[in-house]
Amino acid sequence: MAQVPISGPWITEKEIAYVTDAVTNAWYGNHSLYHDRFERAFADYTGVKHAISLPSCTSGLHLALAALGIGPGDEVIVPDVTWIATAAPIQYVGAIPVFADIDRDTWCISATSLDAVITPRTKAVIVVDLYGNMPDMAALRAVAKARGIAVIEDAAEAHGSEQGGERSGSFGDVGVFSFHGSKTLTTGEGGMLVTDRTDLYERAMFLRDHGRAPGDRYFFNREVAFKYKMSSMQAALGLAQLERIDELVDKKRQIFAWYREELPDFVMNSEAPGTKNTYWMVSMITPGTPKQRWMELLPQNGIDCRPFFHPLSSIPAYEGTEQAAVARTRNTVSYELAPFGINLPSALNLDRATVQRVCDVVRAEARR
Repeated sequence: MAQVPISGPWITEKEIAYVTDAVTNAWYGNHSLYHDRFERAFADYTGVKHAISLPSCTSGLHLALAALGIGPGDEVIVPDVTWIATAAPIQYVGAIPVFADIDRDTWCISATSLDAVITPRTKAVIVVDLYGNMPDMAALRAVAKARGIAVIEDAAEAHGSEQGGERSGSFGDVGVFSFHGSKTLTTGEGGMLVTDRTDLYERAMFLRDHGRAPGDRYFFNREVAFKYKMSSMQAALGLAQLERIDELVDKKRQIFAWYREELPDFVMNSEAPGTKNTYWMVSMITPGTPKQRWMELLPQNGIDCRPFFHPLSSIPAYEGTEQAAVARTRNTVSYELAPFGINLPSALNLDRATVQRVCDVVRAEARR
């Protein structure tokens, strides 16, 4: 029996046709054809003025921090429970990551924890839409505005998620997305930076091409900067996926609905009133059953899985840092939930029977 995949895309003839056209024709005078179309369509979908296609979401976070002028000695707050890609770019610019606690229901950073860790050195917060869910954006933005810090929205996992009728990625000074092969919308690898702020857009455009102004024909670099661009083939794939985004999001929500019906008594991803969760990863918290047990059991039954993110303050990458030491005692919700969380198969090729197969194993373990 084939292994049940944890994640993966839904590719159709549309994507194949667009990529074939790009590799055939998107050269010479047409070299930016698919970039322009993808960026414009993505900005329109997100509801912002500007979008920049990039090689990864991590590069988008790096550009956002650099464009905001954040550097050595500054502090940037991140939720303790997220992938390291949220925090690593803070150190790329020489700043210090500060780990805040998460909300018990959304599993995203809470406004209370954000407010508690702001200092005179704080310049920004990176808000993460974890597993497709969204935090209380109004409360977070109110704290940020009152304390004078910038908001970067890491929407890597939340294509199509909404709150109050507004789409993920549009809530901060800058939003960033991932198009990794595991994501709901994919370009294989890739990312996007979105913003309503023209000043940040222009600065990011300058920094992403080795400190060369857009349109510069003399290759006259004014700063040492970065090389963060997407290929035409990736942009073509992304455009085709974006034109199917409602279909992709509906499938993700259907997969979660199947799990919810099969496992009604388990603690799983929440969806607050006014929020649309796109459930990039179907996750569950099982107090009393550590995630290590699921990581052993599910693969033994031909089912792939992932652990709920470890608190960043607990991993070797941040061992010995002052911020990690403080967070380990302060962030009680992160340390209460993370050891018992598991991501279940959430690939876009799943059907009801496969989800039932996964749930049969979960229920059998719960009855032991």
